[in-house]
Amino acid sequence: MIDMVTERLEGPDVWLGRDLQKRDDWIIRLDSGDLAEIDAALAVVKSAGAAIPFGRDLFPLDRMRTTVGRVFDLVSAGCGVALLRGLPRERYSPEECALIYWGIGAHLGTGVSQSPRGDLIGHVRDEGLQMGDPNARGYKTAGALQFHCDQLPTDILGLFCVNDARSGGESHIVSALAIHNVIRDERPDLLPHLYEPIHVDWRGDEPDGEPPWYRVPMFSVAEGKITSRFTNKFFVQSTTRHGPHLAPSPEQWAALEFAHAVAERPEMRLTMMFQPGDMQFISNHTTLHGRSVFEDWDAPDRKRLLLRLWIAVDDARRRPLSALLNERYHWVETGGIPRRDARQTAG
Repeated sequence: MIDMVTERLEGPDVWLGRDLQKRDDWIIRLDSGDLAEIDAALAVVKSAGAAIPFGRDLFPLDRMRTTVGRVFDLVSAGCGVALLRGLPRERYSPEECALIYWGIGAHLGTGVSQSPRGDLIGHVRDEGLQMGDPNARGYKTAGALQFHCDQLPTDILGLFCVNDARSGGESHIVSALAIHNVIRDERPDLLPHLYEPIHVDWRGDEPDGEPPWYRVPMFSVAEGKITSRFTNKFFVQSTTRHGPHLAPSPEQWAALEFAHAVAERPEMRLTMMFQPGDMQFISNHTTLHGRSVFEDWDAPDRKRLLLRLWIAVDDARRRPLSALLNERYHWVETGGIPRRDARQTAG
């Protein structure tokens, strides 16, 4: 018997994008005092000759502790979305942006590896790949990204805008728990199938010795809290390259398609256009994120670039997870996706 929730969900993390769009309490604007403290912390890191990863002690924040605490509360106990805005990107090199971003993130939790390359800060940019490539990760393309959670059940996802696109590339966020309500109300027959484990393709990022696919439910519950692990449908479809027996059942596929269709409804989504210097943090447990297609600049140093963090929070403060998700959280606790030999990850 699968443990699931059938009552209508309520709370600050259950919202419609059209409503959240009208509010700005999830946007935190940095003031001159914040910027002065960031500059002082950056000077500490640089004078120590430190490289990523470094601990929060090398990026001392005093005045900004309240700000960082507010970000954490919004993401983990509030609407699941926070945007830090106001960093004058033009004052910093891309390398300095990475140091600042890692330093602020270190006050939220621990950054973990995002790929077999050992990337502690991911570079979200177009590398000419296509989602049709079964080993391509969507963030390496310029195409639209379906709503999804990221590969590992890390607690907080972060994006820092170094360069924006020539056009497009809007960030879309949707409450997974609001989607749960719509499915419950409109297609309750499909909801149980989203609590069933579905096979998902690692897309070439599986740790050594692991199968190239894994099992995960799109919704699960622990201690009364629902967690979402919705994935890009391409990651479900491509599991069949490892065997037709891994395909979702017709009922699971119908449920997944309906959930994605709900997420795409205009009233569900919160849309934001990144400005250079913006830092977005979202819950990887209660929100889904996506992106519109973008057109890039021609100059290499002007091309769209976002820096990405996967952040694990302290056990005492993290969301309770179901048994199957806790199994996958093992990879978060051990540092993220394990690094492979460079010869295995070349290209």
